[in-house]
Amino acid sequence: MNKTTCFILLGLLLLFLDQATAQDLEPRRWTVFPAGLNVVGAGYGRTEGDVSFDPVLQIEDATMSGQALAISYVRSFTVGDKIARLDILVPWANVRWTGLLDGVPATASRVGLSDPNIRLSMILAGDKPDKLATSNTVIGAAVAINVPFGEYLEAKLLNLGQNRFYVRPQVGVLHTRGSWSYELTGSVFLFGDNDNFYGGSKLEQDPLYAVQTHLIYAFNKPGYWAALSAGYGWNGRPTIDGNKVDDSRRLFLSALAVGAPIGRRQGIKLTYLRTRTNTSKGSDVDTLSLGGRRLIKQQVMDRLPKLNTKGNKRDHNLETFQTLYIDNRCFHGGNRRACARAGFREAQHCARFHG
Repeated sequence: MNKTTCFILLGLLLLFLDQATAQDLEPRRWTVFPAGLNVVGAGYGRTEGDVSFDPVLQIEDATMSGQALAISYVRSFTVGDKIARLDILVPWANVRWTGLLDGVPATASRVGLSDPNIRLSMILAGDKPDKLATSNTVIGAAVAINVPFGEYLEAKLLNLGQNRFYVRPQVGVLHTRGSWSYELTGSVFLFGDNDNFYGGSKLEQDPLYAVQTHLIYAFNKPGYWAALSAGYGWNGRPTIDGNKVDDSRRLFLSALAVGAPIGRRQGIKLTYLRTRTNTSKGSDVDTLSLGGRRLIKQQVMDRLPKLNTKGNKRDHNLETFQTLYIDNRCFHGGNRRACARAGFREAQHCARFHG
């Protein structure tokens, strides 16, 4: 494979690394859900920005724009005495690239399914805080896998799918004090080989490392929250047909997200994501997305003993419990003493939201 072709493949691969790291920047991943929740969701996002290639390629004024739709499913359950969570995300994308190739206008577009993502997480510590504590720390671990079901054509340089598995182990910490929560997550992207890379080449890749942090505030009005996020990714150097490509990947991401309930079973989230590279090759893009979720089934309330608070059963019905608890708010509508008297494990989380 000649040097120019290697540079082309490298440039396209770096775009994929930017997108993969950006998709992982998600707040509230370590929020403790009660076992038995089933939530479905859907979202839409639009991305626009500039793409930079190595000067040897003579590609100038390159831009990209795209739209994405996604459906998701979340299920919480117990493994022994630990709370676990399964997340499934299936995306669909319509992406267009434009620019000048050797001074001649060129364009390419792809429409179809992207690689689905499956994530399994578990809360290792902190899901049973002291009833009267005003702060709590949660420690969790997760593993996510991208499945190569997305659209992929060996004869095309640009693809929506990657034609390979990649696994993402994660560890995270969530500390909550009053209405504020702080998240820190470390990830490693472990890539499988692509034996049918462009032109029949074989692609191998070093691990990509990433860290992300989130500052989350839960407003006094139940179900309303906001998050400020930042992430950084590095490494992920590729090898094409045994030729190690000497390139250092550095990527910085920032995001602002707000969430609000719609009724008792639904909620929405609006996110602005900014992706910037501090190297000469990569993508500088902005994404605006809107997502919604709906509780479809919940079995937690069936396991709870009768409440001894000033409220009544209607105040603690299925919908109210789901909306307020998931969004990190006390769901009793009483004071700290009322929460402590509730007498079941999930109520222990309420106390920390009372001053």
